[in-house]
Amino acid sequence: MASTDQQFSQAAQHWDLETLYADLASAKGKRLTPVEKLHLRGLLCSYSPSEIAEQLGKNVNGVETDLCASIYRYVKSLVNKCNEKVENWRNIAEWLEEAGYKTQSSATVDANQLLPEKSIVNITKINIEQNQLVIDINLRIPTAQDAEQLVQDLNFKNGIDT
Repeated sequence: MASTDQQFSQAAQHWDLETLYADLASAKGKRLTPVEKLHLRGLLCSYSPSEIAEQLGKNVNGVETDLCASIYRYVKSLVNKCNEKVENWRNIAEWLEEAGYKTQSSATVDANQLLPEKSIVNITKINIEQNQLVIDINLRIPTAQDAEQLVQDLNFKNGIDT
């Protein structure tokens, strides 16, 4: 059986778990137990309490009772919804997302997939100016001869001497 830190680990890809654990510990008054963290990660991965129980080989009623007695209470306290009822287990992730615990997803694309073959990318200078990282890049992208002719034609029409 996998360690409790590895189960539902995909939650870490979309949630700031360390900050969330710390803030929930403050709401609880002491650190979260490994089981509480595990159940929370299951919810954040969009597993229902019954699916969490199934994944962990636990009794469904036991997981639901644990969630009601712990995670649901701590989250409600953390997001100032103490007087609201948890209508659905999905409320927990929604409330935590509204509170800013969900990380912004960033798509990463390999630049080599975007550029045609034989493209050349040179970084010519890296500076920090007025609290900004400034990167000067020289990018050379090969074009077809037709494209070069098109640029010359456009320049000629616009009165630019090439």
